Amino acid sequence: MRLRPGGPGDVAAVLHMFDSAVTWLVSQGRTGQWGTEPFTGNPRRTEQVTSWATGGGMQIADIDGHPAGCIVVGPPHDYVAPAAEPELYVQALVIDQQHAGHAIGRTLLDWALQEAKARQAALLRVDCYAGDDGRLVTYYERCGFTRAEPFTVGEWPGMLLQRRL
Repeated sequence: MRLRPGGPGDVAAVLHMFDSAVTWLVSQGRTGQWGTEPFTGNPRRTEQVTSWATGGGMQIADIDGHPAGCIVVGPPHDYVAPAAEPELYVQALVIDQQHAGHAIGRTLLDWALQEAKARQAALLRVDCYAGDDGRLVTYYERCGFTRAEPFTVGEWPGMLLQRRL
């Protein structure tokens, strides 16, 4: 696995990663996180991924030269209040399910932790879907994050998590 900065040339690959994740979630009966429709072909999703790709905070994990995972860091999303101390925020994390089980997500989160330290942040935060069986919250806890506070966006249940540096 090799990590590299992402950019505009990665938009299609990242959309494919989200498509792969949506397909897997649907197969598990877990449709609350990202719905049931592919990201590819959705103008709003394409615009979102394009803005990440041009924003300077995208990192891609390549396996054998192929994009297998993506993390995006920067300021918190609009629906989360900024921290009262210097922070770095994980805006997105996704892997191509073809490469599941290779610790790609954990490797990308470790990169984000090092990036936060390099930027002299005191805190690394992330939010995630907290519905269904809560497995995603548990995943982040296994990666060293602690629950900060639950929230909702419309009907979507979320959990804000943090990791002190």
